[in-house]
Amino acid sequence: MANIATFRFLLLWTLFLCFVFTTRAAQRGPYGMHISCGARHDVQTKPTTTLWYKDFGYTGGIPTNASTTSYIAPPLKTLRYFPFSEGLSNCYNINRVPKGRYSIRIFFGLVAHTTVTDEPLFDISIQGTQIYSLKSGWTNQDDQAFTEAQVFLMDGSVSICFHGTGHGDPAILSIEILQIDDKAYYFGPDWSQGVMLRTVKRLSCGFGQSKFGVDYGADPRGGDRYWQHIKTFGGDSDHPRSVETRIKQASHPPNFYPETLYRSALVSTSSQPDLTYTLDVDPNKNYSVWLHFAEIDNSVTAAGQRVFDIMINGDVAFRNVDVVKMSGDRYSALVLNKTVTVNGRTLTVTLSPIKGSFAIISAIEILEVITAESKTLSDEVMALQTLKKALGLPPRFGWNGDPCVPQQHPWTGADCRLDKSSSKWVIDGLGLGNQGLKGYLPNDISRLHNLQILNLSGNGIRGAIPSPLGTITSLQVLFESLLDYYHGDMISECMYTCSDLSYNFFNGSIPESLGQLTSLQRLNLNGNFLSGRVPATLGGRLLHGASFNFTDNAGLCGIPGLPTCGPHLSAGAKVGIGLGASFTFLLLIIGSVCWWKRRQNILRVQQIAARAAPYAKARTQFSRDIQMARHNNNNNYGNAHTASENGPILLSR
Repeated sequence: MANIATFRFLLLWTLFLCFVFTTRAAQRGPYGMHISCGARHDVQTKPTTTLWYKDFGYTGGIPTNASTTSYIAPPLKTLRYFPFSEGLSNCYNINRVPKGRYSIRIFFGLVAHTTVTDEPLFDISIQGTQIYSLKSGWTNQDDQAFTEAQVFLMDGSVSICFHGTGHGDPAILSIEILQIDDKAYYFGPDWSQGVMLRTVKRLSCGFGQSKFGVDYGADPRGGDRYWQHIKTFGGDSDHPRSVETRIKQASHPPNFYPETLYRSALVSTSSQPDLTYTLDVDPNKNYSVWLHFAEIDNSVTAAGQRVFDIMINGDVAFRNVDVVKMSGDRYSALVLNKTVTVNGRTLTVTLSPIKGSFAIISAIEILEVITAESKTLSDEVMALQTLKKALGLPPRFGWNGDPCVPQQHPWTGADCRLDKSSSKWVIDGLGLGNQGLKGYLPNDISRLHNLQILNLSGNGIRGAIPSPLGTITSLQVLFESLLDYYHGDMISECMYTCSDLSYNFFNGSIPESLGQLTSLQRLNLNGNFLSGRVPATLGGRLLHGASFNFTDNAGLCGIPGLPTCGPHLSAGAKVGIGLGASFTFLLLIIGSVCWWKRRQNILRVQQIAARAAPYAKARTQFSRDIQMARHNNNNNYGNAHTASENGPILLSR
């Protein structure tokens, strides 16, 4: 009975703990991180009491005091900027982000005491995909003080990068990472984890003010969206309507639109029955258009009293829209979505009445559809990161983020191509000639399996040429001189694979493995401190049209143009000789130690014998005296005695 009672108690306790943890998880809500860039301490801002975390350990750059450009920007006092000396690309790398779909928002700022004329222009990428480029005049537009995109984060981290364009230093005021519903803004079959949605415009029509979702009291799962208020589309084309009535079907998953959004609207007029909104956009892109409605006009009491068509850039997107009928009732939210391709520079939404009262609209969202870039093979990224450390690349190279994407901003000196078999980017060229680099060439360079061009000439790289370099079978031209590389004839002859390590401080021998590079066309090792015989396999490549340069290496020998070598020993023979010599030397040491110890023992015995000699001589003389005395006694008395009677005879040795 006691065991049963104990079991029941443990079961109930387990269920209680599960209930507590589940309740707490539900209370915590979706994941959210707010970073106050440049801040050394956590900050809480009014009136929303949002907690902004300090900026520590995420990136490089320089923290400083901030000057905001818009009233909608969070009231933060610091920012982080990235001067040219830090490189053209700098990234915030944030780990331990749960898997899911997120709204990521970045606010820009100005370094304190700078003028609006000094506004920086730069590009922003998330997870290697460029999402936005700041345009001139952004400091004068409230809704251009930030950019925002919806992305899937599936590897537990997020990389947000800022790429300089030569027009000022990128300056970042804040970063927000807000988890939203996994199905948020689902727009059709093309929607997937490989698609990002960048906010172009989000309008709240009619009466009211520009607000964030938190100001609306919206569900946090909506991502705290910013809704820009627009009172009219222009002239006498419309007039606003608003109500205080509750709106049904508003704050529902997956988008969780705030109910307040539907309590205001614009309605067209008799002077301009069509309701038209036009927005300037980037050409040749896809846009997802979301239109929001609720019948809040008292003049409409039933279905069929207000019917209109919706056109986007002149094409009918929706016919015979009846808000009451489609939403099920008055004061009930309706959302329509259409994704379109825009070839020009404007996107126009037109609501044209068909029957009854004029057109009505509550809100408009326009999102740019961006296909996420494929990333670089992780093995090759790690190889370049190792190379960066080994060569001590200075920050100005900007080797941050992904080496190949965004395609507009690859790493300095890295050439990439998309591998069709893996759908990943790979490194097929590396040009770091005449950059004042030092350090050494690591073995991990062999992980660049697709490398065709390698140019490290004219630097101060030291150490041996790594033998694993010979496993990069794609190399065709290795270590050719920088001047030749940029020569037109060289480009035509070495269109696919080139490499150069000339004029450095490489020493030691040329690895035999380089002879395995059967596609090698050019090899320049001139101007180093190499020694030993050039591998015969490399010499044989000269007969197949290859062009090699080994000059200015005083210790090299073995091919035409270089000194003749002495008797050649293979690498195995050299190792054998070395081991044999080491063994012989060890035997000599052991023999010397044994001889020395034997000699010490002999000397020790001689010393002991020398000290005992006087005592032995005295014993011998005493023994002889006793024997003589006994002999005389026998002669005097004539008595014969046995040995036992006479006692033992003392003998000396």
